[in-house]
Amino acid sequence: MTNKFNKIRVAVVGCGRISDKHFQSIEMHKDKMNLVAICDNDQSTLAKFETKFRVNGYLSLDTLLKKEKLDLVSICTPSGLHSTQTQLCAKYSVNVITEKPMATKWKDALKMVEECNNAGVKLFVVKQNRNNPTLQILKRAINENRFGKLNMVNLNVFWSRPQSYYDQADWRGTLEFDGGALMNQAIHYVDLLVWLFGPIENVHAMTSTSRNIEVEDTVVLNLRWKNGTLGSMSVTMLTYSKNLEGSITILGENGTVKISGVAANEIEIWKFDNSKDYDKKIKNLSYKTPSIYGYGHPLFYSNVIETLNGKTKPNTDGYEGLKSLEIVIAAYLSAKNGKIVSLPLGS
Repeated sequence: MTNKFNKIRVAVVGCGRISDKHFQSIEMHKDKMNLVAICDNDQSTLAKFETKFRVNGYLSLDTLLKKEKLDLVSICTPSGLHSTQTQLCAKYSVNVITEKPMATKWKDALKMVEECNNAGVKLFVVKQNRNNPTLQILKRAINENRFGKLNMVNLNVFWSRPQSYYDQADWRGTLEFDGGALMNQAIHYVDLLVWLFGPIENVHAMTSTSRNIEVEDTVVLNLRWKNGTLGSMSVTMLTYSKNLEGSITILGENGTVKISGVAANEIEIWKFDNSKDYDKKIKNLSYKTPSIYGYGHPLFYSNVIETLNGKTKPNTDGYEGLKSLEIVIAAYLSAKNGKIVSLPLGS
């Protein structure tokens, strides 16, 4: 296991779109971790990243795990591969970071948690939006009960994914390896539903598909939390002509907040019946972001490092990952059967 006297030895598996956030985060924490290897099943991609980072490259994760001494593997591959790759890492007693969603099937996600527990390794699931300063202060207001009774919660994810996006790779837009708008693109916002407001009692969803893909590109959800709050979530990848909005609105008996922007990065409304000292900071917490990913990955890695060094606990472990995936699976079941689905799901 990693200890406080050694740098964490990490490998990145999958050198696609999201891997850049992981490479950047590892570089930012280079005083505490070393990138020692990469893995990708495309030879040309692998060669490019081998040259860029001057580390060993592997076409096979199994070969990488056999040949390298690792503390941590960051999995950035298509979502449908996360479960088997996580279980393989656990077999070699290596801790795992997995990108979203942790799996595309409920049973696969449960198996990931089980195998990591059995092997005594940590499983971290990326939920970088929790680190947004705009959402951190919202979490504080909710924890302090500033809203009083929560009357209504609404989330919108209005982004754009043209057919050319799905045509980039055979796995994109597939049920097994990718998942749809809710599973893939919007799952970080699904995570906010439970992180901010607690357990959900039931879900009712409808989906539709306009692109030439197996999965949904548009979905609407009605939600009831166990505390009685009602809410909704609207997601589409059909916005013309670029990403428009990733927002959350909370209407309470004593307060109203709306956080908008393309990635919940701008505090648009912040009104409460009683003021707090930190309300003065609100105007300084909004920020510009060049992408929907924001700046949360380095902070996520900070927690991973502190956890592996025995100084804290994971902010988003496998069990936290299951919470948002459970809502997505429930939504898909609801859309398929035309019925309200109650939580928790059976295994």
